Amino acid sequence: QVQLVESGGGLVRSGGSLMLSCAPSGGTFSSYSVGWFRQAPGKEREFVAAIDWSNLSTLEADSVKGRFTVSRDNAKNTVYLQMNSLKPEDTAIYCCAARKYRTATMKGELYDYWGQGTQVTVSS
Repeated sequence: QVQLVESGGGLVRSGGSLMLSCAPSGGTFSSYSVGWFRQAPGKEREFVAAIDWSNLSTLEADSVKGRFTVSRDNAKNTVYLQMNSLKPEDTAIYCCAARKYRTATMKGELYDYWGQGTQVTVSS
């Protein structure tokens, strides 16, 4: 069982930046692909970005391309989501998810483990 812990959320003004981190509470992360998802109040969960286990391939939603970057440091057992040029519509709870497959996916139902999430609020 993998337990994921996110950190780095907070309140930021429009145009600002935040970096989220996701790490397992125990065990190694290196053989898992990891995705980031978000859910705003009253809306369905949506895919944000994902990275494969080798750190060679990433996926990003169209809404965040050019602004968000997903990366990982397997030596530190951590996956990051760098968020730049934040907009009020990026306000949501951001969760990371992991699956023990080489390739990343945008489909949330294919991830086996989920974190509790971290709140990101962008003020206008």
